[in-house]
Amino acid sequence: MRLAFSLSGHRPSRSAVAAAVAAEQAGFDEVWVTEDYVERGAFALAGAIAQATSSVQVGIGVVNPWTRHPVLLAMEFATLDELSGGRALAGLGASNERWMTGQLGIAFDRPLSRLAESVSIVRRLLAGEHVTHSGPAYTVDTALSFRPLRPDLPIVLGVKGPRALELAAGAADGVLLSILAGPAYVRLVRDAVGPSVRLAGYVGLSVDASGAAARDRIRPMVARFLGIHGDHLITRSAGLSADLCAQFRAGLVADAPRVDLVTDELLDRLVAAGTPAEVAAAFTRFAAAGLDVAVVRDDPSVAPEQTLRLARAAAGF
Repeated sequence: MRLAFSLSGHRPSRSAVAAAVAAEQAGFDEVWVTEDYVERGAFALAGAIAQATSSVQVGIGVVNPWTRHPVLLAMEFATLDELSGGRALAGLGASNERWMTGQLGIAFDRPLSRLAESVSIVRRLLAGEHVTHSGPAYTVDTALSFRPLRPDLPIVLGVKGPRALELAAGAADGVLLSILAGPAYVRLVRDAVGPSVRLAGYVGLSVDASGAAARDRIRPMVARFLGIHGDHLITRSAGLSADLCAQFRAGLVADAPRVDLVTDELLDRLVAAGTPAEVAAAFTRFAAAGLDVAVVRDDPSVAPEQTLRLARAAAGF
Protein backbone atom coordinates (compact mmCIF):
# COMPACT_ATOMS: atom_id res chain seq x y z
CA MET A 1 0.00 0.00 0.00
CA ARG A 2 1.32 3.42 -0.99
CA LEU A 3 1.29 6.45 1.30
CA ALA A 4 -0.05 9.91 0.50
CA PHE A 5 -0.40 13.10 2.53
CA SER A 6 -3.46 15.33 2.29
CA LEU A 7 -2.83 19.00 3.00
CA SER A 8 -5.41 20.85 5.04
CA GLY A 9 -6.98 23.93 3.49
CA HIS A 10 -6.69 25.51 6.94
CA ARG A 11 -2.90 25.37 6.76
CA PRO A 12 -1.28 28.66 5.55
CA SER A 13 -0.06 28.33 1.97
CA ARG A 14 3.67 28.62 2.60
CA SER A 15 3.40 26.11 5.43
CA ALA A 16 1.48 23.77 3.12
CA VAL A 17 4.23 23.90 0.50
CA ALA A 18 6.83 23.16 3.19
CA ALA A 19 4.70 20.24 4.39
CA ALA A 20 4.55 18.85 0.84
CA VAL A 21 8.34 19.06 0.58
CA ALA A 22 8.59 17.25 3.93
CA ALA A 23 6.26 14.53 2.63
CA GLU A 24 8.45 14.01 -0.41
CA GLN A 25 11.57 13.87 1.74
CA ALA A 26 9.87 11.35 4.02
CA GLY A 27 9.31 9.04 1.06
CA PHE A 28 5.58 9.59 0.56
CA ASP A 29 4.33 8.76 -2.94
CA GLU A 30 1.68 11.46 -3.31
CA VAL A 31 0.51 14.80 -1.94
CA TRP A 32 -3.18 15.70 -2.25
CA VAL A 33 -4.50 19.26 -2.13
CA THR A 34 -8.10 19.63 -1.00
CA GLU A 35 -10.46 22.41 -2.00
CA ASP A 36 -13.20 22.72 0.58
CA TYR A 37 -15.24 25.92 0.44
CA VAL A 38 -14.20 28.51 1.49
CA GLU A 39 -10.62 27.50 2.18
CA ARG A 40 -7.44 28.03 0.17
CA GLY A 41 -7.56 27.44 -3.59
CA ALA A 42 -6.27 24.08 -4.78
CA PHE A 43 -4.68 24.89 -8.13
CA ALA A 44 -2.50 27.80 -7.00
CA LEU A 45 -1.26 25.74 -4.07
CA ALA A 46 -0.70 22.63 -6.23
CA GLY A 47 1.32 24.68 -8.72
CA ALA A 48 3.57 25.97 -5.95
CA ILE A 49 4.02 22.41 -4.66
CA ALA A 50 4.85 21.17 -8.16
CA GLN A 51 7.67 23.72 -8.39
CA ALA A 52 9.01 22.96 -4.91
CA THR A 53 9.11 19.17 -5.33
CA SER A 54 10.61 16.79 -7.87
CA SER A 55 9.23 13.28 -7.44
CA VAL A 56 6.02 13.19 -5.42
CA GLN A 57 2.75 13.02 -7.37
CA VAL A 58 0.51 16.06 -6.89
CA GLY A 59 -3.21 15.37 -6.72
CA ILE A 60 -6.20 17.71 -6.62
CA GLY A 61 -8.64 16.06 -4.28
CA VAL A 62 -11.15 17.17 -5.47
CA VAL A 63 -12.68 20.00 -7.53
CA ASN A 64 -16.14 20.10 -9.04
CA PRO A 65 -17.91 20.88 -12.34
CA TRP A 66 -20.12 23.58 -10.81
CA THR A 67 -17.55 26.24 -9.97
CA ARG A 68 -15.25 25.33 -12.88
CA HIS A 69 -16.31 24.68 -16.46
CA PRO A 70 -14.79 21.44 -17.84
CA VAL A 71 -12.73 23.39 -20.38
CA LEU A 72 -11.22 25.40 -17.53
CA LEU A 73 -10.62 22.17 -15.62
CA ALA A 74 -8.76 20.70 -18.59
CA MET A 75 -6.66 23.88 -18.86
CA GLU A 76 -5.80 23.77 -15.16
CA PHE A 77 -5.02 20.05 -15.01
CA ALA A 78 -2.88 20.16 -18.16
CA THR A 79 -0.96 23.17 -16.83
CA LEU A 80 -0.36 21.48 -13.47
CA ASP A 81 0.87 18.37 -15.25
CA GLU A 82 3.22 20.49 -17.36
CA LEU A 83 4.55 22.33 -14.32
CA SER A 84 5.13 19.10 -12.40
CA GLY A 85 6.74 17.22 -15.27
CA GLY A 86 3.96 14.65 -15.50
CA ARG A 87 3.18 14.20 -11.80
CA ALA A 88 -0.40 15.52 -11.65
CA LEU A 89 -3.48 13.57 -10.61
CA ALA A 90 -6.79 15.09 -11.68
CA GLY A 91 -9.40 14.71 -8.95
CA LEU A 92 -13.04 15.49 -9.71
CA GLY A 93 -16.18 15.18 -7.62
CA ALA A 94 -19.82 16.25 -7.68
CA SER A 95 -19.54 18.44 -4.54
CA ASN A 96 -22.66 18.79 -2.36
CA GLU A 97 -25.78 20.87 -1.98
CA ARG A 98 -24.64 22.58 1.23
CA TRP A 99 -21.62 24.15 -0.47
CA MET A 100 -23.07 24.79 -3.90
CA THR A 101 -26.55 26.01 -3.04
CA GLY A 102 -26.26 26.91 0.63
CA GLN A 103 -23.00 28.86 0.39
CA LEU A 104 -22.61 29.79 -3.28
CA GLY A 105 -26.20 30.03 -4.55
CA ILE A 106 -25.63 27.52 -7.38
CA ALA A 107 -28.56 25.23 -8.18
CA PHE A 108 -27.49 21.66 -7.37
CA ASP A 109 -29.41 19.63 -9.93
CA ARG A 110 -28.45 16.25 -11.48
CA PRO A 111 -24.97 16.25 -9.93
CA LEU A 112 -23.96 12.80 -11.18
CA SER A 113 -25.04 13.55 -14.74
CA ARG A 114 -23.10 16.82 -14.68
CA LEU A 115 -20.03 15.07 -13.29
CA ALA A 116 -20.16 12.38 -15.99
CA GLU A 117 -20.48 14.99 -18.73
CA SER A 118 -17.58 16.99 -17.31
CA VAL A 119 -15.31 13.94 -17.03
CA SER A 120 -15.93 13.07 -20.68
CA ILE A 121 -15.12 16.59 -21.89
CA VAL A 122 -12.03 16.92 -19.71
CA ARG A 123 -10.64 13.56 -20.79
CA ARG A 124 -11.11 14.34 -24.49
CA LEU A 125 -9.51 17.77 -24.18
CA LEU A 126 -6.54 16.33 -22.29
CA ALA A 127 -6.17 13.77 -25.07
CA GLY A 128 -5.67 16.64 -27.52
CA GLU A 129 -9.05 16.40 -29.23
CA HIS A 130 -11.12 19.24 -30.62
CA VAL A 131 -14.30 18.65 -28.62
CA THR A 132 -17.68 19.33 -30.16
CA HIS A 133 -20.24 18.57 -27.50
CA SER A 134 -23.83 19.55 -26.77
CA GLY A 135 -25.31 18.12 -23.59
CA PRO A 136 -27.73 18.93 -20.76
CA ALA A 137 -25.09 20.90 -18.83
CA TYR A 138 -22.46 22.03 -21.34
CA THR A 139 -22.06 23.11 -24.94
CA VAL A 140 -18.45 22.99 -26.11
CA ASP A 141 -16.75 23.53 -29.45
CA THR A 142 -13.04 23.97 -28.80
CA ALA A 143 -9.64 22.41 -28.17
CA LEU A 144 -6.73 23.34 -25.94
CA SER A 145 -4.30 25.67 -27.69
CA PHE A 146 -1.34 23.59 -26.51
CA ARG A 147 -0.52 19.89 -26.47
CA PRO A 148 -0.92 18.43 -22.98
CA LEU A 149 2.19 16.75 -21.65
CA ARG A 150 0.29 13.51 -21.05
CA PRO A 151 -2.81 12.69 -23.11
CA ASP A 152 -3.71 10.04 -20.54
CA LEU A 153 -3.37 12.12 -17.37
CA PRO A 154 -5.06 10.02 -14.63
CA ILE A 155 -8.56 11.12 -13.66
CA VAL A 156 -9.64 10.21 -10.13
CA LEU A 157 -13.22 10.62 -8.93
CA GLY A 158 -14.02 11.54 -5.34
CA VAL A 159 -17.35 9.71 -5.12
CA LYS A 160 -19.09 7.41 -2.66
CA GLY A 161 -22.60 6.31 -3.72
CA PRO A 162 -23.37 3.14 -5.74
CA ARG A 163 -24.31 4.98 -8.95
CA ALA A 164 -21.30 7.28 -8.67
CA LEU A 165 -19.01 4.29 -8.14
CA GLU A 166 -20.51 2.72 -11.26
CA LEU A 167 -19.55 5.90 -13.14
CA ALA A 168 -16.03 5.72 -11.74
CA ALA A 169 -15.64 2.09 -12.78
CA GLY A 170 -16.43 3.01 -16.37
CA ALA A 171 -14.97 6.48 -16.77
CA ALA A 172 -12.14 7.03 -14.26
CA ASP A 173 -8.66 5.72 -13.57
CA GLY A 174 -9.13 5.79 -9.84
CA VAL A 175 -11.41 6.58 -6.91
CA LEU A 176 -10.61 8.78 -3.92
CA LEU A 177 -12.66 7.59 -0.95
CA SER A 178 -14.04 9.88 1.72
CA ILE A 179 -12.77 10.08 5.26
CA LEU A 180 -14.21 7.29 7.46
CA ALA A 181 -14.29 4.89 4.52
CA GLY A 182 -13.37 1.92 6.68
CA PRO A 183 -12.04 -1.45 5.50
CA ALA A 184 -15.55 -2.94 5.13
CA TYR A 185 -16.55 -0.09 2.82
CA VAL A 186 -13.22 -0.28 0.94
CA ARG A 187 -13.96 -3.96 0.28
CA LEU A 188 -17.42 -3.11 -1.07
CA VAL A 189 -15.98 -0.44 -3.36
CA ARG A 190 -13.25 -2.77 -4.60
CA ASP A 191 -15.90 -5.34 -5.51
CA ALA A 192 -17.94 -2.65 -7.27
CA VAL A 193 -15.18 -1.08 -9.39
CA GLY A 194 -13.06 -4.14 -10.07
CA PRO A 195 -9.35 -4.82 -9.70
CA SER A 196 -7.99 -2.33 -12.24
CA VAL A 197 -9.35 0.90 -10.72
CA ARG A 198 -6.88 2.50 -8.33
CA LEU A 199 -8.36 2.99 -4.85
CA ALA A 200 -7.09 5.77 -2.62
CA GLY A 201 -8.79 6.74 0.60
CA TYR A 202 -8.52 9.37 3.30
CA VAL A 203 -7.49 7.60 6.50
CA GLY A 204 -7.97 9.20 9.89
CA LEU A 205 -4.76 8.72 11.90
CA SER A 206 -4.06 9.16 15.61
CA VAL A 207 -1.05 7.50 17.24
CA ASP A 208 0.18 7.67 20.82
CA ALA A 209 2.04 5.49 23.29
CA SER A 210 -1.24 5.65 25.18
CA GLY A 211 -3.88 4.05 22.97
CA ALA A 212 -6.62 5.70 25.02
CA ALA A 213 -5.14 9.16 24.45
CA ALA A 214 -4.85 8.52 20.72
CA ARG A 215 -8.46 7.39 20.46
CA ASP A 216 -9.78 10.28 22.54
CA ARG A 217 -7.93 12.73 20.27
CA ILE A 218 -9.69 11.51 17.13
CA ARG A 219 -13.22 11.02 18.51
CA PRO A 220 -14.40 14.60 17.80
CA MET A 221 -13.40 14.35 14.11
CA VAL A 222 -15.10 10.98 13.77
CA ALA A 223 -18.28 12.23 15.44
CA ARG A 224 -18.41 15.24 13.13
CA PHE A 225 -17.93 13.25 9.92
CA LEU A 226 -20.40 10.58 10.98
CA GLY A 227 -22.89 13.42 11.25
CA ILE A 228 -21.92 14.61 7.77
CA HIS A 229 -22.24 11.13 6.22
CA GLY A 230 -25.50 10.29 7.97
CA ASP A 231 -27.25 7.08 6.94
CA HIS A 232 -25.05 6.05 4.03
CA LEU A 233 -23.34 2.94 2.70
CA ILE A 234 -20.15 4.19 4.39
CA THR A 235 -21.78 4.14 7.81
CA ARG A 236 -23.99 1.10 7.22
CA SER A 237 -20.98 -0.97 6.14
CA ALA A 238 -19.37 -0.10 9.49
CA GLY A 239 -22.39 -1.50 11.32
CA LEU A 240 -24.14 1.75 12.27
CA SER A 241 -27.92 1.58 12.52
CA ALA A 242 -30.17 4.21 10.98
CA ASP A 243 -31.07 5.39 14.49
CA LEU A 244 -27.41 5.83 15.47
CA CYS A 245 -26.70 7.70 12.22
CA ALA A 246 -29.63 9.99 13.01
CA GLN A 247 -28.15 10.75 16.42
CA PHE A 248 -24.81 11.68 14.88
CA ARG A 249 -26.59 13.87 12.33
CA ALA A 250 -28.65 15.61 15.01
CA GLY A 251 -25.52 16.32 17.01
CA LEU A 252 -23.84 17.88 13.99
CA VAL A 253 -26.85 20.07 13.20
CA ALA A 254 -27.01 21.21 16.83
CA ASP A 255 -23.28 22.03 16.73
CA ALA A 256 -22.77 19.43 19.46
CA PRO A 257 -21.16 16.40 17.77
CA ARG A 258 -21.95 13.17 19.61
CA VAL A 259 -18.43 12.33 20.70
CA ASP A 260 -19.93 10.22 23.48
CA LEU A 261 -21.26 7.75 20.90
CA VAL A 262 -17.86 7.10 19.28
CA THR A 263 -16.81 3.83 20.89
CA ASP A 264 -13.41 2.18 20.63
CA GLU A 265 -15.01 -0.60 18.58
CA LEU A 266 -16.42 1.94 16.14
CA LEU A 267 -13.02 3.62 15.79
CA ASP A 268 -11.48 0.26 14.87
CA ARG A 269 -13.97 -0.03 12.00
CA LEU A 270 -13.35 3.44 10.60
CA VAL A 271 -9.87 4.86 11.30
CA ALA A 272 -6.32 4.02 12.36
CA ALA A 273 -6.10 5.04 16.02
CA GLY A 274 -4.29 3.74 19.08
CA THR A 275 -0.81 2.58 19.96
CA PRO A 276 1.76 2.15 17.16
CA ALA A 277 1.01 -1.59 17.07
CA GLU A 278 -2.76 -0.99 16.94
CA VAL A 279 -2.37 1.55 14.12
CA ALA A 280 -0.09 -0.80 12.19
CA ALA A 281 -2.81 -3.47 12.45
CA ALA A 282 -5.36 -0.96 11.16
CA PHE A 283 -3.21 -0.16 8.13
CA THR A 284 -2.95 -3.89 7.46
CA ARG A 285 -6.77 -4.12 7.50
CA PHE A 286 -7.06 -1.29 4.98
CA ALA A 287 -4.51 -2.91 2.66
CA ALA A 288 -6.16 -6.33 2.92
CA ALA A 289 -9.51 -4.75 2.01
CA GLY A 290 -8.07 -3.54 -1.29
CA LEU A 291 -6.91 0.02 -0.60
CA ASP A 292 -4.00 0.95 -2.90
CA VAL A 293 -3.15 4.34 -1.36
CA ALA A 294 -3.66 5.47 2.24
CA VAL A 295 -4.11 9.25 2.19
CA VAL A 296 -3.17 10.49 5.65
CA ARG A 297 -5.01 13.64 6.69
CA ASP A 298 -3.07 16.71 7.73
CA ASP A 299 -3.77 18.24 11.13
CA PRO A 300 -2.71 21.91 10.89
CA SER A 301 -2.31 22.06 14.67
CA VAL A 302 0.42 19.38 14.49
CA ALA A 303 3.85 19.71 12.88
CA PRO A 304 3.58 17.83 9.58
CA GLU A 305 6.90 16.08 10.19
CA GLN A 306 5.37 14.40 13.22
CA THR A 307 2.33 13.19 11.30
CA LEU A 308 4.53 11.95 8.45
CA ARG A 309 6.86 10.10 10.82
CA LEU A 310 4.00 8.39 12.65
CA ALA A 311 2.30 7.39 9.40
CA ARG A 312 5.48 5.89 7.98
CA ALA A 313 6.09 3.89 11.13
CA ALA A 314 2.50 2.64 11.21
CA ALA A 315 2.64 1.55 7.57
CA GLY A 316 5.88 -0.32 8.18
CA PHE A 317 8.12 1.95 6.06
